Amino acid sequence: MKLHADQPQSLNTVTAYGPDYIEINLVRHTTSILVMPEGEIRPWPVNRFEDLEPVHFEQLAELNPEVVLLGTGSRLRFPHPRLTASLSRRHVGVDAMDMQAACRTYNILMAEGRKVAAVLLLEPAAGAA
Repeated sequence: MKLHADQPQSLNTVTAYGPDYIEINLVRHTTSILVMPEGEIRPWPVNRFEDLEPVHFEQLAELNPEVVLLGTGSRLRFPHPRLTASLSRRHVGVDAMDMQAACRTYNILMAEGRKVAAVLLLEPAAGAA
């Protein structure tokens, strides 16, 4: 799906997404990523929801976001509170949602000037290694 809106020129904006890609500022990514309004788009070392570990969220806490959006792929899944404890201790909100909702919500919060971090999981297709 293409997202068309007035986008801030210097901020990282989700411009499209589909079942096997995420496009940030018209650049297509085909693996899981971490995106914040400013800075580089980082590869995210986890491609499957089941592989999430507390250390992944500890790394997010070091970025000092106001809120973390966890795009869990094609369906909504909620991480166990033990995974996100490092963010909770810092009073950082964590919202899990499916990929489409995470992309849309990220763009809204980013446009509002919020310090949002979005972790967008692109899971391999069934049968893919």
